[in-house]
Amino acid sequence: MAQWAAIAAEGKKARDVRILDIRSISVVADYFVICSGTSGTHVRAIVDHVEEELDKKGHKVRHVEGYSGGRWVLLDFGDVVVHVMQEEEREFYNLERLWGDAVEVAVETPAVG
Repeated sequence: MAQWAAIAAEGKKARDVRILDIRSISVVADYFVICSGTSGTHVRAIVDHVEEELDKKGHKVRHVEGYSGGRWVLLDFGDVVVHVMQEEEREFYNLERLWGDAVEVAVETPAVG
């Protein structure tokens, strides 16, 4: 599911998409997907697309935070939490450093064909 979320985010031109495997260091979720948008409108477009694509695969979002502000939106799918942030918020909060013990997982490029 984290891969699907990352690929969906990339489909809306999200920047610097990362997947962090946090299973060994947290009970909150198994994976974080973290990416950036260039504006509130872009962040919301990424969020809408990720939610729509995962819904098509049978994964319903449990909770959404921050959508109206569009600066840092959190999508909670249970095992996967997606963070879509404007670049300033991402730099300030630096989740990758905060969760520095997490294992980064490569985003797989879907096969074309």
